[in-house]
Amino acid sequence: MPISDSAALEKLTLEVRSPDGAQEMVRVTELPFLIGRGGETGNHLKLSDARISRRCCAIVSDENDWYIEDRGHHRGLFLNGERVQRAPLHSGDVITFGLDDSYEIALRSAADEASLQGLLTSIGSLPGAIPGDTTGGLQKLNLLLQATSLLHSELPLDSVLGTMLDHAIAITGADRGLLFEADSSGALNARLGRGKGGATLPTSRLTPSQTALRQAVEQKSPVVTEDLNRAEAALQMAQSIVAQSLRAVVAIPLYANAHSGSANNWRGQLLGVVYLDSRRPAAFSKLDREILDALAAEAASILDHARLVEHERQRQRMEQELNIARDIQQALIPHGFRNFDYFAVSGIHTPCHSVGGDYFDVFPLDENRTAILVADVSGKGIGAALLTTMLQGALSGMTIGTDPVRVISHMNRFLCEHSEVGRYATMFFGILDSTGKLVYINAGHPSPLVLRGAEATELTNEGSFPVGLIPEANYVAETAVLEHSDTLILFSDGVTEAMNPAEEMYGTARLREALAGQGEAPLEQLQKTVLESIEKFTNGANQADDITLLIVRYRAAAHAVSTTS
Repeated sequence: MPISDSAALEKLTLEVRSPDGAQEMVRVTELPFLIGRGGETGNHLKLSDARISRRCCAIVSDENDWYIEDRGHHRGLFLNGERVQRAPLHSGDVITFGLDDSYEIALRSAADEASLQGLLTSIGSLPGAIPGDTTGGLQKLNLLLQATSLLHSELPLDSVLGTMLDHAIAITGADRGLLFEADSSGALNARLGRGKGGATLPTSRLTPSQTALRQAVEQKSPVVTEDLNRAEAALQMAQSIVAQSLRAVVAIPLYANAHSGSANNWRGQLLGVVYLDSRRPAAFSKLDREILDALAAEAASILDHARLVEHERQRQRMEQELNIARDIQQALIPHGFRNFDYFAVSGIHTPCHSVGGDYFDVFPLDENRTAILVADVSGKGIGAALLTTMLQGALSGMTIGTDPVRVISHMNRFLCEHSEVGRYATMFFGILDSTGKLVYINAGHPSPLVLRGAEATELTNEGSFPVGLIPEANYVAETAVLEHSDTLILFSDGVTEAMNPAEEMYGTARLREALAGQGEAPLEQLQKTVLESIEKFTNGANQADDITLLIVRYRAAAHAVSTTS
């Protein structure tokens, strides 16, 4: 890219795409042109990303060329997906910073304007293309400019792409045009079909040349045949071409720009194919192909950008739905427990994602019996949250006198019969009465601890299968008796399986150590002690499971006083 004078420098422009999808054009006005985070180091282009170094890179020049130089970006500087220290720049090059969700900078230069001027000169030199001519080349150029203008409008995507096909048909004089969009596997699906005069064609009834489409994708370059009678045998004998008496075909693959610092992503993924055909030979002249190439490049750009916008909209919709799900789930989890005559209770649930698969609850069955439970659904996210909500509804609907074994067995059969749900749940379900008797079922859940005095011990070594895993699972209720001031510590495996940066698990032994000697501590203080112990152990490491803690302290003396009164 020669830089012979200052005028050329003034036409060097950077197209800057920020992480949120916004774009701006920045003119390079002096060299070296410094790029980095913030303006403290004199950067001309300031990037608002804390992961990008303050002294990141610079555009420099020698007598003939522009270059990009890495000035110390710790993640590396990438040009067209390849890591570089110093490399020459060309129009259309893309600069990235080794981050999938950060800035991208594309180079635009005087060469871009020169190519359009050259096209204008070619069209203007056509026989009959005189000033004021409204047909021929100048009309085609006008159609091209209209199309490219529309491609950068805010109209709905299908409307823009449909108009792009209409202009392509008008430019080339084709009989019909189709836009194929590639799915995640690379398979082409017809998205739009248009005929002459802007007529919409049903894509299900169109039979384009699959041979031309396949060749365009395999060769990664346009397939343009002016006269199929002179084309290679594969195209001449293609069934769709013979059946429809086609004489001219064009298929141009559309590719995305690179969107990350990985070299494997350069050239971008296949977005789709623009396809045109005609029953007239020589329907696509060489000049038409040049114009169509320019139009296809614009179509690829807008389709690529539209995909990014649609992905962002989907992300925002999903985030909104997750926020709603989180609010609903948090509303269903108890907050500010009511006072009970014969026990005190405290609990907390911290999901590792927006919504979690853990659930706990405490609800009275009658004046002297209260249900206490902790459940952990397999998996995370929306699916787990939906099942926890269903479990809550089923359990909170228990009627007075209902046998817990029958309830758990029924839930197990229901989930097993609906195996398409693909989820199961571990659960500890107990009924505590005013005498201190605890009747419970442990369905594959970690055993609660009983803090008596200064020592914490496991409530049980027995357990049955999780709910929804084995249809024939046999659930048996066990019984324990709590003494005055005994504290029951229920938790999910997110507590004992919390990991530190060395990927060591917190474990039951550390939980017992944290509880030791805390038999008389207020429940809120006891809960805080456990959480601080976990936090200290994990030391900031990201966790893959929810943390749920439910603490129940039996108060026999308080109940006796209440009964006597």
